[in-house]
Amino acid sequence: MTEQFKTDVDLGLSAFPKHLSSKYFYDDIGSEIFRKIMEMPEYYLTDAEFEIMSLHGKQILRSLDFKSEFDVIELGAGDGVKTLQLLSNFKAVREDFTFVPIDISQKAIDVLEENVLKELPGLEVKSQQGDYFDVLEQFPPDTPNLILFLGSNIGNYQLEKAKSLLTHLYALMKEGDKLLIGFDLQKNPITVRQAYDDPHGITKAFNMNLLHRINKELDADFRLDKFDFYCHYNPLNGEVKSYLVSLTKQDVHIGALKKTFRFNHNELIWTELSKKFTIREVQELCESTGFDLKANFLDCKHYFVDSLWCK
Repeated sequence: MTEQFKTDVDLGLSAFPKHLSSKYFYDDIGSEIFRKIMEMPEYYLTDAEFEIMSLHGKQILRSLDFKSEFDVIELGAGDGVKTLQLLSNFKAVREDFTFVPIDISQKAIDVLEENVLKELPGLEVKSQQGDYFDVLEQFPPDTPNLILFLGSNIGNYQLEKAKSLLTHLYALMKEGDKLLIGFDLQKNPITVRQAYDDPHGITKAFNMNLLHRINKELDADFRLDKFDFYCHYNPLNGEVKSYLVSLTKQDVHIGALKKTFRFNHNELIWTELSKKFTIREVQELCESTGFDLKANFLDCKHYFVDSLWCK
């Protein structure tokens, strides 16, 4: 990870405009901060998806139509609070499945395993730390899989990258496998803005931790007090974009790269895209990547959809 991290930081800070990948938010500290984000009252996504798992969990299981034992594989599992609700509904009907959470953060996996042991004793868990696709390539060919890609993670990718990721995932799946994928839906722009620019400063801390991580892992000298956080929601295309803002003209040296990067006063570093979708866009993305859309499961406010796709 460190070599790829170095390369991506170098490319991103050398570019114009500057950018850093949001996938690097999730070190152990970042994962802990994101858990706090999910607990914020303004961050509606967690409650909306939890509601879907609570109300529709058994219907989702019936829609899978798996006749034999199967694996539930979660990509980017985090602490798994919503997933536990889904698995609890599954376990009330069937027990012939194994839960396989995959996450880049070992700390997140440890927390999840502890929660599973407490909430669902007896559930077989085979956690995996690492890259989604590297782990998926190792799975045996004879067990049907439900792959979970929840939390609107797909919204962090630009359209062509999202299509590439889903096409790759489709290629790794077997005939009959299912994908349950979460999409945050377009809604009142005030609701969206409050979720991503919260008054508690937690989202700011989440973004600023990226600079802290570069300091720690790449021997950089970012002064966090010389940067601020800004985000913007465009309700016309559904894109939330987050940035770090240089508060002064400054130079930052990154020892691991043996390079110094210049920042102008008010220069931006783009850190994250969080796309909000329409139901039509969900359908188009499904069809353009080879899948068949089997069912959509929505919360009562229609803030969020978990869409079940088939290969």
